[in-house]
Amino acid sequence: MTAASPGQPTTAPGGAAATASDLAELLRRSARGDEEAFAALYDATSRRVFGLVLRIVRDHAMSEEVTQEVYLDVWRTSSRFDPARGSALSWLMTIAHRAAVDRVRSSEAARRRDDAHAVATREVEFDQTAESAQTSLEGQRVRRALATLTEAQRSAVELAYLGGYTHTEVAKLLGVPLGTAKTRIRDGLIRLRDTLGVPA
Repeated sequence: MTAASPGQPTTAPGGAAATASDLAELLRRSARGDEEAFAALYDATSRRVFGLVLRIVRDHAMSEEVTQEVYLDVWRTSSRFDPARGSALSWLMTIAHRAAVDRVRSSEAARRRDDAHAVATREVEFDQTAESAQTSLEGQRVRRALATLTEAQRSAVELAYLGGYTHTEVAKLLGVPLGTAKTRIRDGLIRLRDTLGVPA
């Protein structure tokens, strides 16, 4: 089975413009395994099929892939064509439209999965002092150290390093400006570091 690339003019064998009956005959012959008829069908219709796919997919390389998939599907299913239910070109364009829409939906689903994975695996960034403090925040020692903080500092530190919230999120949760949240967290970490004996 051989076929040219999408974009060939719509012609029947011999160079004449393909008619509906020409295309129907090419499909019937393709259904019997006639590769020359299938190549002629491709040459006669690929430009229109590719144009339809490109309008839906909007990516040239992907549209070429989908167009090839369409003709592979046509080769496998050409025996299902029923001229009583419509023209050969309509049948072929319906297959192309369905394939293009499926590719768009598949690409969008894959992009959503990638975005969800990126969010799920997002690592909260900690500075070195925060990492040292978090490592040491254990048991009674931690509770005693937290008790030395002011209420404002303790709330900010617990949200940032026990709750895993970013500075911006802490500010929103506490209803304070971002600068205020950062100051409370910094001052709280300094006091925790001193209380726990964590090196600066």
